[in-house]
Amino acid sequence: MSDTPGIVVNGASGRMGRMLVGLVAESPAARLVGALEHPGHDWIGQDIGEAMGRPELGVRVSDDPLEAMAKAQAVIDFTTPAATTALADLAAQARAVHVIGTTGLTDEDIAHIDTAARHAIIVRAGNMSLGVNLLVQLTKKVAAALDDAFDIEIVEAHHKHKVDAPSGTAMMLGEAAAEGRGVALARVADRGRDGITGERTDGHIGFSAIRGGDIVGEHDVIFAGQGERIVLRHLATDRAIFARGALKAALWGIGRKPGHYDMMDVLGL
Repeated sequence: MSDTPGIVVNGASGRMGRMLVGLVAESPAARLVGALEHPGHDWIGQDIGEAMGRPELGVRVSDDPLEAMAKAQAVIDFTTPAATTALADLAAQARAVHVIGTTGLTDEDIAHIDTAARHAIIVRAGNMSLGVNLLVQLTKKVAAALDDAFDIEIVEAHHKHKVDAPSGTAMMLGEAAAEGRGVALARVADRGRDGITGERTDGHIGFSAIRGGDIVGEHDVIFAGQGERIVLRHLATDRAIFARGALKAALWGIGRKPGHYDMMDVLGL
């Protein structure tokens, strides 16, 4: 049992945090050794199991990342950009694999994570599911095969509580489409349309975001040409796919060389 890798969950009270706590606690391949929340959170000092309304798990919620990671091999982090970039430095100090599922990261945030990855193993992805990562690969291939006569639109839908748009997955798909076309996404992205916008610019990649209800995650990549359309789609119906992917990434990262990896590396794609 003591040889089983220890995992810390950051943002343990959140929607994904709770799911990860339950998954790791029940996994025969890992041990839950830490649960983190921000200073002042009501759960600090409580057993994470009891705080979640479950039996005790023997792990108390802490606001001290270094203490929590002292006996861990990995930390899984679905929180906020500010919390994630701060944790990246501490995970590097602790020599713990840092699995990042946080979305809404800026170029500056990613540069900060790149710096931490010189000394740490970081696995970062806008989406941890196998299906989405296959969709990313397909998007890149289709975009490379079609010229600007086919307009590319990415439509994503999520639950009403999601705070960032476009989603991290939509941005992954946009990056894949841009890479397939051999262009920089920042130069061709249309991320909002309102009012009299004029005609669509050839070669641009459009994004639309839908928010409502309890939608787990839906992503369409539309290639619209004259007289025909190609639609690539992924529908997530259970948030557990992201938690399982994150745990897989954490276990995969243990023992790797320092670097900034993604789910394509984890899945061998």
